[in-house]
Amino acid sequence: MPLPAKASVAAAANATTRARDLRLDFFRGIAMFIILIAHTPGNFLTLWIPARWGFSDATEIFVFCSGMASAIAFGGAFQKAGWVMGTARVAFRIWQVYWAHIALFFATAALLAAIDLYGGYDKTYIGSLNLWKFFEDPAAPLVGLFTLSYVPNYFDILPMYMVVLAMMPIVMALARVNVGLVFVFMGLVWLGAQDWLLGPAHLSFPAEPWSDRKWFFNPFAWQLIFFTGFAFMRGWLPKPPVSMLLVCLAAAVVIANIPLSNIGVRAVERDWFFATDGENPVIQARLAMLPLIDKTDFGVFRYLHFLSLAYLAWVIAGDRGDNLLPRGDGAFARAWEVVLRVVLKVGQQSLAVFVVSMFTARVMGFVMDLAGREIATVWLVNFGGALVLVATAYGAGWFKSAPWKRKPA
Repeated sequence: MPLPAKASVAAAANATTRARDLRLDFFRGIAMFIILIAHTPGNFLTLWIPARWGFSDATEIFVFCSGMASAIAFGGAFQKAGWVMGTARVAFRIWQVYWAHIALFFATAALLAAIDLYGGYDKTYIGSLNLWKFFEDPAAPLVGLFTLSYVPNYFDILPMYMVVLAMMPIVMALARVNVGLVFVFMGLVWLGAQDWLLGPAHLSFPAEPWSDRKWFFNPFAWQLIFFTGFAFMRGWLPKPPVSMLLVCLAAAVVIANIPLSNIGVRAVERDWFFATDGENPVIQARLAMLPLIDKTDFGVFRYLHFLSLAYLAWVIAGDRGDNLLPRGDGAFARAWEVVLRVVLKVGQQSLAVFVVSMFTARVMGFVMDLAGREIATVWLVNFGGALVLVATAYGAGWFKSAPWKRKPA
């Protein structure tokens, strides 16, 4: 006898257990598809992703949800096996992410080099990621790549994630003394990473041995959103109440962002909004608040915007994501069940999916360079890229299940 739709999704996704919240995998899965779109060169869909409507974007979703997932995956190890074994568990994960980062770089660099070597096109693809130095004189970039002192902009999320993970043993040690110390640590480290506050002395890492460029994602700043998610999942921060006042406040923050967002500024430039002689006040306001919305050092307005969006999404999704589950047995419910299964699977295998998506995005850009960027072509290429992510998620899940260890029936 088949399970009802609601029960079958929960069982298939393994997402409604006491330890895991359905919303975690769902929103992380959505972020994976957005990240694919955002990293595809010349993809007009990028103009309309959620990041264009406000200060925060899919990076915040990914890092926040990674913090929540880490609280489940590693927090328990600290609690059950002790601080030393918990630290070892985190170190092993950093080791895995490190080699994923190295593999992603070489795979992408080899792809671009192969296109340039065999294609004879009117553009140089290694230049599209500013990899000139690596190919012209690889000695310093190679050493920098393996020591993380050479971090090209396209390859900067995983190094940031590794450094934030490395802070987890410190956070867990502080929590043993007093949970309040964790939030003091988060705040002080974030302040120490602000260029507008400390100038050249602010906490950061060099991105190139031959220049003064810094990592695009400053891990000392981005740990704030990671450990916010971590704290919620560990129970260090209370679950926010569902109230009309908070809903209205969060909605007000989100709506107020729109005129100053990328889409809002583009609209102003096209005279869809008001303008003044010579200087547009909306554009001037956005320029004035750049330190507050800075992506590298995770400006505080990005934090506020993301928390507002996250609260609204949390309320809409319902307790533990119950509102995401299909209801009834109609055609729409069955179709939504399939979509939900897929999104959850992508969210559950986020590391493998992310690495493949970054490589796939360059392939998609190349395909559109050859086939053109008509509307139908772009949609078709994006759909193909999404299928690659889905296949990756199911493939990674299959390998993780170690089917070769199962006894034959």
